[in-house]
Amino acid sequence: MRIVAVLELKGVTKQFGGLTAVSEVDLKIEKNQICSLIGPNGAGKTTVFNIITGVYQVTKGDIFFEGRSICGCAPYKIVDMGIARTYQNIRLFKKMTAVENVMTGFHCRSRAGLFNIIYNRRKMLEEDRNIRKRSEELLEYLKIADLKDELASSLPYGHQRLEIARAMATQPKILLLDEPAAGMNAQEKEELIRTIRGIRNDFGISVLIVEHDMDLIMNISDDITVLNYGARIAHGVPE
Repeated sequence: MRIVAVLELKGVTKQFGGLTAVSEVDLKIEKNQICSLIGPNGAGKTTVFNIITGVYQVTKGDIFFEGRSICGCAPYKIVDMGIARTYQNIRLFKKMTAVENVMTGFHCRSRAGLFNIIYNRRKMLEEDRNIRKRSEELLEYLKIADLKDELASSLPYGHQRLEIARAMATQPKILLLDEPAAGMNAQEKEELIRTIRGIRNDFGISVLIVEHDMDLIMNISDDITVLNYGARIAHGVPE
């Protein structure tokens, strides 16, 4: 029996005019795997993330999520299917608190539509309280619960963890992390490794990481793909 990959790229190419940013890239992530995408600056790693999440459309090739092609799908539909991401340049809602940022992720799974907002306010408020509670639990899991009422713009630390919490709130089947260790010291990187493994083990979420820190990559990855000038030049286990 063939096991369907959670996410698979087949011959994916992305061109911007005369520039080929990604060239015939193959990539496969199985259930409960932690995979990494590495390479020098400008290799096309973040472009691959943008293709997977629907920010860019492929020029050639196909992308499959649980066996279904997602090429041409809008980003919000891709989130609904179960693909979430963080960003290299943190993109929090700066005028919202930490817990409110996480709550925005949960709302893509909420059931209280316009009808309930107008005619069944009690149900809407009950769901909102439940979303807040679950958001606080995620902040607790990621060890930043003490920041829940802080505005995102004034957070002294934990920005990356807050982005991860918001992405996890969408209840993904695969989580794409774009340089999650940026700016971290050695102790923080060790904690990040434990966190990513915990996300895989405790929530059953597959993880795809773009990262330049090779110590982190070699410590955490089940599988590594190397890009250079947009093309895959190597693939295999860390060893």
